[in-house]
Amino acid sequence: MTPHVDPDELGAFLRARRAELSPRAVGLPESARHRKVPGLRREEVAQVAAISVDYYTRLEQGRVAASASVLATLSAALRLDEDQQRYLYEIAGKADARPRRRRARQAVRPAMRRLLDRLTDTPAIVLGRRMDVLAWNSAAAALFIDFGAVPAARRNYVHLLFADPTMRALNVRWEHDARDAVAALRMEAAADPDDPELARLVGELAVLDPDFRRWWAEHRVNSATYGTKQYRHRVVGDLTLDCDTWSSPDGSGQRLMVLTAEAGSPSDEALRILASWTATAAAPDATDAATGTGTGTAR
Repeated sequence: MTPHVDPDELGAFLRARRAELSPRAVGLPESARHRKVPGLRREEVAQVAAISVDYYTRLEQGRVAASASVLATLSAALRLDEDQQRYLYEIAGKADARPRRRRARQAVRPAMRRLLDRLTDTPAIVLGRRMDVLAWNSAAAALFIDFGAVPAARRNYVHLLFADPTMRALNVRWEHDARDAVAALRMEAAADPDDPELARLVGELAVLDPDFRRWWAEHRVNSATYGTKQYRHRVVGDLTLDCDTWSSPDGSGQRLMVLTAEAGSPSDEALRILASWTATAAAPDATDAATGTGTGTAR
């Protein structure tokens, strides 16, 4: 049966919810401009949700249907609770678009794991759908962060790049690298536009960070599989590394990201020092964590 759509109720519900919020509540600066009505303006909701003002206006006016991904982003932007989210989906005719159960856990392919296990002083990460961090070696944990200490639900490369202070400080060209990550996430959205976990991730990041919100709205895409990264590490200092990514041929979406340095370069020596430091400092159970797996779907 086709879900019932009530555009008038949808518009009224959205207006009521935005009237309850102040700009400060959603991370926006307070404007000196006089407000004719309480709460957020349409353009402010659109800004936080990383959608166009025209699209949001037509949505409130019942002149356009909302996709599941837009509803997820609006749910985060308007700070809706569980009941309010369920009601929003129902009046938008998307009652079945928000599954109560998550998709099957992503499991690292055996071939990917074997490759990872054979890389010792070379940082390497296995990325899954939505750029979730599925597995890593000890060198990657030493270079980036201890992924094993991150809750599985937060173990997502893009989320960490924006939300983790250590990851931010590590990337010398953080803005360049973060924009590339957002553009790569856009490619993920094109490949699987109905992925509810991706919609939740985008919605959360749009509310969390104004830079993500702005760059997501630019609709820039990037499928580059190689490049150069510049890092400033707390232990070994500056590194310039080549970053190469290889995709699994089985259609799983898993990719192996490897970071290498030119032989004999200062960065190569820094990686060797990191590997030696990690081997000395690692506890017995750290080895299991460094080569472990986990689903990093963001909520």
